[in-house]
Amino acid sequence: MVSTLLTYVERSPERDILHYAVSAIWGRCVYFYDLLMPENVMPNRINSSFFCLALAIASTLSAGVLADIITLNGGAEVKGTVVKRNDRAIWIDVGPEILMFNVEDVGNVDLSESEGVMKVKSDSLFRTATDLPELSPREQAKRIGPAVIKVSTPGGLGSGVIINDKGNAITNAHVIQGETNLRATVWITQPDGTLKRVVMEDIEIVAVNNHLDLALLRIPELDSKGTAFAPLELAESVEIGQPVFAIGNPLGLERTMSQGVISTTQRSFDGITYIQTDAAINPGNSGGPLFNTKGEVVGITNMGILGGEALGFAIPTRYLKDFIRNREAFAYDKDNPNSGHRYHPPPSREAFGPSPGLDDSTSVAE
Repeated sequence: MVSTLLTYVERSPERDILHYAVSAIWGRCVYFYDLLMPENVMPNRINSSFFCLALAIASTLSAGVLADIITLNGGAEVKGTVVKRNDRAIWIDVGPEILMFNVEDVGNVDLSESEGVMKVKSDSLFRTATDLPELSPREQAKRIGPAVIKVSTPGGLGSGVIINDKGNAITNAHVIQGETNLRATVWITQPDGTLKRVVMEDIEIVAVNNHLDLALLRIPELDSKGTAFAPLELAESVEIGQPVFAIGNPLGLERTMSQGVISTTQRSFDGITYIQTDAAINPGNSGGPLFNTKGEVVGITNMGILGGEALGFAIPTRYLKDFIRNREAFAYDKDNPNSGHRYHPPPSREAFGPSPGLDDSTSVAE
């Protein structure tokens, strides 16, 4: 019986994994037969062989139906059920045991069913999500990379990220400072999985906060295209050493990804705390997203230290959420480029000492 089944397996295009599964199942089926079958039912080993053969065939063939497939870098395939995965490893149940593979050794993961519909929550204009899978930056870049855009002005360019399915996007205020003629380069996913590069004009500036260096845009053409968007971090939980990655357009090099870790979450500049990361942040990355391994936006990259290495900074999502919720206070007025509530710093004193009295008859000399 075993030789008959293995002959079938050898003729199968998936003979390697089938051979492994059949051998493993056959090695254990006699135990289950003795455990489950009373002595007066099928009392001989010939009948137990038929039982084992049926079990092996059913188990083996069912493995090929709706099976998850892991393709290794060398081309080998492993079929089973993916039970867990994160940014470092993936675990797959092949029946007799659970195998673990490092993500560096995996070329592709083809799931028989979706990993679950992302539960999106709407809050103001941005979106958050629950039940997001923790994946490697390489896999996340495939999922959420199309949400990153390039923002171009006559004076330069930067990056941005689409935050909802209505065409709203976030970038840095300094990327569009003093400009009204904006263009956005977006990448729209096609039915065959490829990305179509599209340049869109007539971009609307919704709100600008120069103090936080944030700008809210709207791309009308995306409203009806159902393009990809990136959810913001549901709850602020970034930690030192946490893996992160940035996608942007440094020096105009479109869709460039860099990765690193969180260096610190409490770097203060001008009264604002920034996320510091060793992921490469260069001119052109400004306004682009900093992602965690769940594919959530944890910050908006906005600056690096010239002459320093691995010193990049991002605006935390807590500032971003507050800016979007209170966007009316920073609403853009085309007739007033400095629109929005801005409080200018008071003039500095020219000399130390007590303030001079009022120059009128009510002043009292000291």
